[in-house]
Amino acid sequence: MAAVKRSARVAEQLKQALAELLTNEVRDPRLSGVVVTRVELTDDLGLLTAHVRLLTGGDDETARKATLKALQGASAMLMQKIVRRVHLRIAPKLRFFYDSGQDHRDRVEELLREVETERSKKGE
Repeated sequence: MAAVKRSARVAEQLKQALAELLTNEVRDPRLSGVVVTRVELTDDLGLLTAHVRLLTGGDDETARKATLKALQGASAMLMQKIVRRVHLRIAPKLRFFYDSGQDHRDRVEELLREVETERSKKGE
């Protein structure tokens, strides 16, 4: 059985700590409803990339940009708290991206429903 990379183990711990902080401790209203969907950590543990989504208002590009800006502004504070929880000696740089994967899946499903509706109309 292949051993799991250290960076993958640490990334999962960082993801859980970040999610807890965003849910329970961050009081910025711009960050309410932010969900961490996945994280990627470089092998040298120097860069953590967090992909996030909004539970509400996710369709609004303005809300997405405001959320990402607020997250970037809070990144130093977040990493400071995360490093203490995960017990790392050096804090990785933290950057955020909006995870639009679900938006793409929703659009594909919508298009498939439209195709099915058109087929059923032709079959009548």
